[in-house]
Amino acid sequence: MRLVNIRPGRQTRFYLLALPFLLVAIAYFAGSSARLAQNPNDKLLPALPSMVQAVKQMAFEVDPRTGGYLMASDTVASLGRLGSALLISTVAALVLGIVIGLLPGANALLGPFVSVTSMVPPLALLPILFIVMGLGENSKIALIVIGTLPCMIRDLAMKVQELPREQIVKAQTLGASTWQIALRVAMPQTLPRLIDVLRLQLGPAWLFLIAAEAIASDSGLGYRIFLVRRYLAMDVIIPYVAWITLLAFLIDVGLRVLQRKAFPWFASVRAE
Repeated sequence: MRLVNIRPGRQTRFYLLALPFLLVAIAYFAGSSARLAQNPNDKLLPALPSMVQAVKQMAFEVDPRTGGYLMASDTVASLGRLGSALLISTVAALVLGIVIGLLPGANALLGPFVSVTSMVPPLALLPILFIVMGLGENSKIALIVIGTLPCMIRDLAMKVQELPREQIVKAQTLGASTWQIALRVAMPQTLPRLIDVLRLQLGPAWLFLIAAEAIASDSGLGYRIFLVRRYLAMDVIIPYVAWITLLAFLIDVGLRVLQRKAFPWFASVRAE
């Protein structure tokens, strides 16, 4: 039997899913034990109790300086910036993606510009954003938008261009205007694909957020990581990185559930 025809069962899939995580955990704790055996004060690979104590202090104990829970306040600040930026990018990408993908004139005008801007490294623009917009929230949100929007527009325009031409011809035959074709033909088939595009941009969005918070911020998950790095506080950094990863994973799962619930026809077509 060929490997491409072997489909693991549910229990086997669970074991296969857990295996890489288990191997990483074993490798980490083995390395941590070896380093701590040589030097009990080693900070590079802290033991699990040290990280648990750090999480307890950051998440469940009131900070005397701010009067709040640091991990909760950092999470709220980061998710607020990320959510605002991705909302702007999503709405703009939906509109511009349909326009560029549906209208040949708009594609000729804006298509090359979007392709070129999608190649610009956003982090190289960060100093310019800080100079022009200051060190406040707007520059951080703008960095995420600049980093995600061109790619989202380009990908979504390609999805619109892949729609069957026969559907557009039939809509015109029935008397549909360009506006009606965009709303009744292109948009319903574009929305589930928009979720896929958004999921692909979650990783870069987090990267731009952490970079902006690390350089100029007084709150946020990225700010906290770069603040404690000067003390080599790996017992704080590692849990924060794990927490960011978990948040990103939960957002991705939420988007997948939204896509499956809102567009069941799309999920069934993909399954086929």
